[in-house]
Amino acid sequence: MNKQQVFSIKTEQQFSDTALQIFKYQAKNCPVYHEFIQGLKIDTESVTEVKQIPFLPIEFFKSHKVLSSDKPIEVTFTSSGTTGIITSSHHITDVSWYTESFRSAFNLFYGDIEKYTILALLPAYLEREGSSLIYMADDLIKQSKNPDSGFFLYNHEELFHQLKKQQNAKKPTLLIGVTFALLDFIENYTLNFPELIVMETGGMKGRRKEMIREELHDQLCRGFGVDAIHSEYGMTELLSQAYSNGVSIFNCPPWMKIITRDTNDPMSLLDNNKAGGINIIDLANINSCSFIATQDLGRVYADSSFEVLGRFDNSDIRGCNLLIA
Repeated sequence: MNKQQVFSIKTEQQFSDTALQIFKYQAKNCPVYHEFIQGLKIDTESVTEVKQIPFLPIEFFKSHKVLSSDKPIEVTFTSSGTTGIITSSHHITDVSWYTESFRSAFNLFYGDIEKYTILALLPAYLEREGSSLIYMADDLIKQSKNPDSGFFLYNHEELFHQLKKQQNAKKPTLLIGVTFALLDFIENYTLNFPELIVMETGGMKGRRKEMIREELHDQLCRGFGVDAIHSEYGMTELLSQAYSNGVSIFNCPPWMKIITRDTNDPMSLLDNNKAGGINIIDLANINSCSFIATQDLGRVYADSSFEVLGRFDNSDIRGCNLLIA
């Protein structure tokens, strides 16, 4: 399997064929996934359709090394979490798959990165090691080749002046921020910058009370003077992200797919428009596991777009874009 085959997917048939190839590979080469499949008494040779592929519960990333490669680990991404919560670890043997995935997805949804100034307000992530979001943001900042692109911690005044500079220069600007930090910013500074793209990554990180998405986006729209708030849906255990352009409906790149499952029967998949647990197929996750059952709840529509409705009651508060809907 090579990157070209994954990142050039355009049709449903190409996706299905590639997913089945990766399933057969990971069922054989990922010990954790192999044992999980054996425990379900599934014959891998009998799996001939995507809907038959079993999804590994995301909790395995907290207790096991989920690897489909015996190559040396290049980087380990870890999830964020409040004190006392066991975090996930995603061991990456070839980080170029991640780089190719988020660069290609950004270009697909937003166009040429060099047209943008990228500003990142991600204090909770900058203050710890192993954040896949920081890895992505840092690369996008560098790829923009713009001296005004950069990270901001708690220097809100500096960020405000930079945003005003961008507005006056009429330069396309993307501000990506963790939710609580964006709210902290607009408590002291307000803008009327309708051309600005504000992308929230979710997460209060224990700093603020959780809010419903509509209330949050209303506050951020008023604070930044924009018509809509964009969102990113990603997590430590993935190497791909879905994006929303402001209506809380997410779209995946062609190598990623969302399928919902029955909350009472994890092996039973649901038809479109029915709410259930979110299963993710991420074909960029070639060296770990591409088939993951998350603790998020959502609904998938006929055009393959989806919305996130919340989380299972007994699941940890963690990851990106896990706001209550």
